[in-house]
Amino acid sequence: MAMANSGAALADGSRARLVHMTCAALGQAVAAQGSGAVLLPSYPQWNGQAEVPQALREVAFTYDNALASIALYACGKSGAAQQVADALAFATARDPDYTDGRVRNAYAAGPVKGGSVALPGYWNQARGAWSQDAYQVGSATGNQAWAALALLEAYRQSQQVRYLDAARRVLDWTRLATFDAQSPAGFTGGFYGFPPSAQAQGWKSTEHNVDLAAAWRALARLHDDPMANEQAQIARGFVEAHWDKEQGRFWIGTLPDGRTPQREKSGLDAQIWPLIALTDPPADWQRVLAFVESSHGYAEGYGFKQQPDGLWTEGTAQVAAVAQLQGQPALAQRLWGVLLAQQARDGWLYATPQGSINTGLSIGPDATSDDFLYYHLPHLGATAWAAIAATGINPFTGEYKAN
Repeated sequence: MAMANSGAALADGSRARLVHMTCAALGQAVAAQGSGAVLLPSYPQWNGQAEVPQALREVAFTYDNALASIALYACGKSGAAQQVADALAFATARDPDYTDGRVRNAYAAGPVKGGSVALPGYWNQARGAWSQDAYQVGSATGNQAWAALALLEAYRQSQQVRYLDAARRVLDWTRLATFDAQSPAGFTGGFYGFPPSAQAQGWKSTEHNVDLAAAWRALARLHDDPMANEQAQIARGFVEAHWDKEQGRFWIGTLPDGRTPQREKSGLDAQIWPLIALTDPPADWQRVLAFVESSHGYAEGYGFKQQPDGLWTEGTAQVAAVAQLQGQPALAQRLWGVLLAQQARDGWLYATPQGSINTGLSIGPDATSDDFLYYHLPHLGATAWAAIAATGINPFTGEYKAN
């Protein structure tokens, strides 16, 4: 018994260290940008660190920043959290091309100021032209939901209606632009590419619909919106339709036709997020944890794809968060040390300890290979998810489970 207690105390100490270092890192990252609305670089560039690929330099991915804002609230750093939420709210109303409330997948990192939010890009010396990434300037549906979740958390924390209004803008865009009634009804992948001719993505993602179900439900809890519960149920229905009872797992979504299930691939987030994002998930869904252990386990942690080629720090933190919130502290305790081992510097965590890992997914519709990779670089998403897991917040609901 003494040895067990000693192990638990060691794990608790690791968790406390993880809270301290990741919360400090996120707070310092905001403070370094000054006061006012700010978007954080997803891959910070430091002297002596591996060089960030040009296309990722000073790029603030919306998903990562939404996570950072939620994590900062959990860290007790409400001022810094609000600075990021302010930038997301600004983006819903001050896009340089659109007036419909959508957010882009990424923006230029740094203070947000001027008449419109700045998009990412860089001067391509070889081409002698300004270059932008077609995915980064697009609008994936899941990223809309995460922006809304961050904005709704800012509203819950501050009661400032501008955050509620911004969340409603972005969610209403998903309702109008991405809903597909063909069975299984749900929300499609969003839009890829450049305005005014961004390409609609006909596939539907289980993960995106999980995100939307949670975001619409969060709106319904905070505001009397007659459509919110209806939209949440549509998204949830899609997720329920993609539960494979025989294998005890979720299909990742559909093929581009929006109807045919994609049964060959698996994403860790799509497997575990339903357990904490959806209200009263069926008890049978707990079987997915066995599938995750057998199919996504890598070394002491977890990888993104089925039979992964490396450890995904962000996903390992997600498993720790789910375990903590689902009352499985032994699993969470096992992972605190794994996450601490991914330290880069100044409290940031590497996206992966490997040189790179493959998700098994492609970034755009014209890709000829699975080109969505994570690199051995300090990563905002990994750092924020570790803070979320260690503080015990449910990022989909704002609720806590401390032990």
